[in-house]
This record gives sequence, structure tokens and C-alpha cells, in this order.
Amino acid sequence: MSQFDLKIGPKIKAFRRKLGIQANKLAEQLNISPSYLNLIEGGKRKIDGDLLLKVCQELKIELSDLTTKSDLNLVNDISELLDDQLFEDLDILSPEIKDLVSTNPKIAKALIKLGDNYKQKDHEIINRVENISGKIIDKRKAAFPGEIVSDFLQENKNYFPKLEEYANTIFDKIQVNNRATYLALNEYLKKEYNIIVKDVIPEERKPFSKFYDKRKKELLLSDYVALETKKLFVAAQIAHEGAIKIINDYLAKFSFPSDESKKLTQVALLNYCGAAILMPYKLFHKECMKNKYDLELLQNTFATTFEQIAHRVTCLQDPKMPGIPFHFLRVDIAGNISKRFSLSGIEIPRYGGACPRWNVYSAFTRPGIIQAAVSKMSNGEKYVCIAKTVEKGVGRFGEAKSILSIGLGCEAKYAKDFVYTENLNLNDKKTEIPIGVSCRTCDRLDCSQRAFPPLHKKFDVDVNSRGVSVYVSDQ
Repeated sequence: MSQFDLKIGPKIKAFRRKLGIQANKLAEQLNISPSYLNLIEGGKRKIDGDLLLKVCQELKIELSDLTTKSDLNLVNDISELLDDQLFEDLDILSPEIKDLVSTNPKIAKALIKLGDNYKQKDHEIINRVENISGKIIDKRKAAFPGEIVSDFLQENKNYFPKLEEYANTIFDKIQVNNRATYLALNEYLKKEYNIIVKDVIPEERKPFSKFYDKRKKELLLSDYVALETKKLFVAAQIAHEGAIKIINDYLAKFSFPSDESKKLTQVALLNYCGAAILMPYKLFHKECMKNKYDLELLQNTFATTFEQIAHRVTCLQDPKMPGIPFHFLRVDIAGNISKRFSLSGIEIPRYGGACPRWNVYSAFTRPGIIQAAVSKMSNGEKYVCIAKTVEKGVGRFGEAKSILSIGLGCEAKYAKDFVYTENLNLNDKKTEIPIGVSCRTCDRLDCSQRAFPPLHKKFDVDVNSRGVSVYVSDQ
């Protein structure tokens, strides 16, 4: 019996509890004894293939949820963490990291928390030294409270049923011709909470996007932001007034390393609930199925931004009405990943930039155009990935805007349900783009875009020979 087999039982238990199903009820549905199910969930009995498939059917989950996809990014996160020069003399190799994650995932997650804490403390120390010395220290290690948000969303599969229920009740009250309009949102906020929404032009050199004045009960929205963004702001304010207890209950179940990361996650859930008000689950799911996730069409249908739509399609994880399990990431032109989430199984770097071959980066060469590609990981798994750039900033003449790239993708097996595969030949190996996660964790030695040597392979620089990269000399 392999360790891999032993790990499946506890995961079955976790999914069962999440769905609120009693053990004896599931045992009855599976036609096995409660004591046998208890042994399986305790990791003391191996489960055969037929029974495992039946479990997946009863829990309405994918087989991959119980196998390699359950600890998304964990191997890669540990690899990145141990890439620090602090551990260089230990010579830790990739197989050893995979073995740790496979046999002791909780310990691996504890190491990630320690790594995040180390980066946070390092960042704070550098800040203090800079404040005292008045000098900027180069090569500083930034702390990323946004990573904690990603961890929280990943743990919950970016699906919060109680917020979905609340959003549905609000939508039913405000909908006009089955849509949530800006005026209807404003009227509801005024009627239910006596909060007035005002569109204003910010004063010179005092830019803002939104400001809520608690004393006056006024929500000020900048006229420099788009109407679609204003709608989300108002919907999120409604969520703040009516669903904050639900949100805080979700937050209470997660261990946050800092108040900053907790507050940032609270904002993420407010925006989640706001988006659910604009795009209620059942209606949105129906439109996604009908239009095969045509994001631009969905954007027009619900009068939202491309980024809001891309976010929302990752939330369709109701076991009774599931959507495609997507991955999502947002990057800037320097390669920094500011948002990441993965249900597709693709690994997204935690501490640095991703593989330069990902089309989320090449999208910058053709701004505003959706680019689709078939990406193949080094382990052989294929994904259909799309990417498009979006502009952020002040909607005013003469003001520069920042450009970000949004990446979205799924496993190739969902291609028939994804409109962007219609012009792709998934069986043509010549059109596949070989990608990795990041240079340090990728084992492709034939890549001319390699920026760093692979973590699992020692290298020597030979002045007399060179492979496709200075870090690859044995090809």
C-alpha cells in the first residue's frame, strides 16, 4: 500500500464534512459499513478503484480532487522556499521535496508559513534600517500579504456558499430585466441602509477610487473609474452592510499571520460577494454553459469588466452545479504575479515570476487581444490557456494607465466546453507550447529562455562550450 493511497482517506473525510454529510449516511450510499468507511477515512485501509469512483459520484467531486490536485502549488512553493541561499549547503533535490509533500503535507504547509513569516520579518527589518539610515537597501525581499489571500481562496476553492445565498437574495430584490443596474444598486443602498452614493471628480493631487464617510453615510465614487467598477464598489458596500458577519465567520476559520493579511482577505470577500450580486450564481452558470465561457460576451451580458468576469468563472464550484475548474493569475509587465488561484491543477509560482513561455506574458505584445494556446507542462499534462491585457488607472485625458495581463486556463479535457479551443488543434503536437512553472523548479533543459539553473540539477560553467543556455552545458 503506497503513501499516496493512504492520503486519499483523510481527503474523503474533509470533502464529506465540507458538504455536511454524516459518515453513516455516506456509508449507506456507498453500501459499506460505517466502520469500514471510518478505516478508509482514517488512512488505515486502501480504497479500490470502483469504490473510489463511487465516492466521487456521491460527493460530486473529480477524482483529481482526491489525488494530485488537492495540494495545488505546494511542491512548487516548497521548491521556491528552499531555493533560498540559506539552504544551499543542504543540497535538497526535487524528488525529496515531492516525497515530503506526499507523505507530510501538513509539515510542508507549516514550512510555507515559516517562510512567509521569515520574509515578513526580513521586510520589516529592512524598512527600519532604511528609515534610520535614510538609504535604500537593494535586493530587498518583499512581503506579500496578498499571498495569504491566495492561500485562503485556494483552501476554500474560491467558493463561499453562504455569500452566494446572500447575493441571490439581494439580486432578487434589485434586478431589472434580470440584471443588476447601477441605479438599482444605489437605490437599494439608500433604501435599506440610508447610504447615499455620490459620483465626484477628485481634487487635483488627491486621487481616490472610493471613500465611505461613516458620519455622513455617503459613499463617494470617483468619476475617473469606469461604471462597471462603480457597480462593484456599490455592491461590495451592500455586502459590507448586510453580510459582514458571514464574511467574518469565514475569516475566523483561517489562521492569518497578520492583521494586514486578514483585512486584505476581508476586502477580497467583500468583492467576491459584490460580484455575486452582479452575477448571481445560477444565472451566471447558465450563461457560461450556453456561451461556452465566452468571456467578452459574458462581459457585455452582465456589464462588468473582463477581469471581474475572469474572477467570477473561477467561483463556479457548487457541487450541485459545477463549472470548469480554472486557474487564474494576474501579472504586470515586469512579471510580478499580483493574483493567483488554481483549480485546474497547473502550478503557479508563489515567490516569483512564472515561466516566460506562458501566454499571460506574451499577451503584452498584442494588447487587448485574447490569445489562446495549448500549454504542455513537463509532466505531460496539457492545459488550454487564454490571456488578455487590461488597463487600470484614471479614465481621464493625459493620465497614464497601467497595463496588466489576465491569464485563465483549464485542463485540456474540458476543451469541448471552452469556446477558445474552437480554433485550436489539441492533437497537433507542433502547436503545443512546452512550459514549466518557473526556471528554478522546471526540469526542461532544452529551453533557450532559461534564466536560472534548475534547482534539482548541479551545473558547472564551461568556458569552452555552451548549450541552449549558459546554465545548460550538457546538451
